[in-house]
Amino acid sequence: MIWKNLKKNIVMPNIFQIIHSDGWKFIAIFAAVAFLMAMVNPNLGWVGALLTAWCMYFFRNPPRTVPMREGLLVSPADGIVCQITSVVPSADLELGNAPLTRVSIFLNVFDVHVNRVPIAGTVHKIIYHEGQFLNASFDKASEKNERNTVIVDTIDGHRIAFVQIAGLIARRIRCDITSLESVETGQVYGLIRFGSRMDVYLPEGMDPLVIEGQRMVSGETVLLDMNNSEPARRGIKR
Repeated sequence: MIWKNLKKNIVMPNIFQIIHSDGWKFIAIFAAVAFLMAMVNPNLGWVGALLTAWCMYFFRNPPRTVPMREGLLVSPADGIVCQITSVVPSADLELGNAPLTRVSIFLNVFDVHVNRVPIAGTVHKIIYHEGQFLNASFDKASEKNERNTVIVDTIDGHRIAFVQIAGLIARRIRCDITSLESVETGQVYGLIRFGSRMDVYLPEGMDPLVIEGQRMVSGETVLLDMNNSEPARRGIKR
């Protein structure tokens, strides 16, 4: 009786909902290779099975609870804030000539790599840049690496740019939204495979609510509150 009651109250996630659609072809390839490895040697088969399980883990797309107050900008990616710096954005971003705060989030191969829209609005422009595949944690990756920039005009007139950046291992960027499309905060819009970085350019004069070294949760961690004048935060590791 207790077990029956537990089963009624436990909601099992649908595996087809928590795995990003882009991942199934890779999972199938990993599984096929694992099968061939098992045919050669059972021990190799176990190695292949572990790699297949990791591939499923990599392409996971867990649901997130998105804060929905006007003016909040959430993290577009899981990972660690590797850098917060002031830079003059390139002219093609159409963000003006004044220095803006850029928050960079580094994703390792164990982080969720599904990317989410940080704030609601209308997609003004999408810019794809060919480039190199340097280590995504390097500062010059923002300028040198292959990347895809999305620029969103918010409802209250701000312009936000967020950039998917390929890394040393990541060689493919997927973006599933288009110019002039209306997007919602926390909406899944793309993916980077297999280890990468996200940059977010904040509006002029606004400080983030996160600090370097902080772990981010895409769609949930509030990166900026545009209705709050709180100064930039400081932190210490303990």
